[in-house]
Amino acid sequence: MKHSIKKIFRNLSFFLLAVSVFAGLALLAAMDHLNSYKKIDNLNTQKKVISSLMNLQKENLELMFIELNGKSKQLHIEIDKLRTLYDYNFAEKYILSNQKEYLSDLDKLSSLTTAFNKEAYVHYYYEKENKNETATKEELEKKSFSLKEHIDSIIFKDITYSQKKFNIHKNATFLAFIITLFGFIWYKKRLNVIYEDLQFLFHVNHKKHTIFSQEIGAISVRMNRKSMAVDNPILLDPITGINNLKGLINSYSEKKGIKEDNFTSVSILEIDNFSKTNKVYAQELTQAILKKIAFTISLHEQVTDIIARTDYNQFTIILSRPKKEDSFKEIENIRKSISELKLSSAELGEINITVSGGHIIKPNNVSLEEAIRQAKKVLQHAQNSGKNKISQIKDLAQSEL
Repeated sequence: MKHSIKKIFRNLSFFLLAVSVFAGLALLAAMDHLNSYKKIDNLNTQKKVISSLMNLQKENLELMFIELNGKSKQLHIEIDKLRTLYDYNFAEKYILSNQKEYLSDLDKLSSLTTAFNKEAYVHYYYEKENKNETATKEELEKKSFSLKEHIDSIIFKDITYSQKKFNIHKNATFLAFIITLFGFIWYKKRLNVIYEDLQFLFHVNHKKHTIFSQEIGAISVRMNRKSMAVDNPILLDPITGINNLKGLINSYSEKKGIKEDNFTSVSILEIDNFSKTNKVYAQELTQAILKKIAFTISLHEQVTDIIARTDYNQFTIILSRPKKEDSFKEIENIRKSISELKLSSAELGEINITVSGGHIIKPNNVSLEEAIRQAKKVLQHAQNSGKNKISQIKDLAQSEL
């Protein structure tokens, strides 16, 4: 079975997209780790500020209160930074789902900070007024201990979260590595085989080679057919230059492996009122008509198709299409194109050319010879039904009911 280059590259594009997604997730994981470091650094900074507020320099009271105001506000600013950092902490927010717990901890931290700041103001105000600050000092130390204890609990929880995130990141990274490695090996192998196909096509590699890809196989068949036209003219119709019956059978044997998942149709077109026994046209005009029809049919030919002149007034067309309806539409388009041909002669004036056809879908278990026989039977039904039309096997079946 040959493989489609188009499908391989489409899957390769999807694989590269998946790798890009994994890379994006890795970037988010790196940002998440960075945010965790920032969070720990932020909490440690708060602990340092709290310690500094416990031991403000008292030589200059005015300067002391300025420093007290500044560091008290800094504590709340650091808490706001923690809230902002959490907005970008996707792993904790969407995977661990700890938003409620974390924001509750920050609310408590803010409340304890506010209480600590108030107690610090009371303590240093008493000291300024030369009052006994022993009681306020003890209360301030309690508030400081409670605040630092809560900060330590947040740090401990963050370490726990980080461990869980690390396990997730570790498993995801391992999976991404396995997928990427497998994809690399898989597509490297396929691209190498496609390159070997191209080497074979350009005759760089002269070794015996089994073609891997559908497209290269189709091109090779077409190239072989062109060379065969020179080497084996016995396979070509001398008037139209397309396949004769022998050429049809030979081309079919070469192409039948291409696009095996497609539907193969066999159609026989016969020129209406045009036969060996009814030679209404001169030989030169007859040949011109045959050439015109052959050229018109060839305009609809694809790489996987085969066209041939298989009798005096008959053309056989083998199409390969993804859908059954596509091949019938193509034959109908060919019939219409032929009916629009304009030929004329001095004796007969303008000549209208029409064709009738029999069209069948060839099952895989039916030989080409049997399919041609069935198509001829359907052709007779089309001719008996008024000509200039394409009949299908279902039309024949309905007429026999």
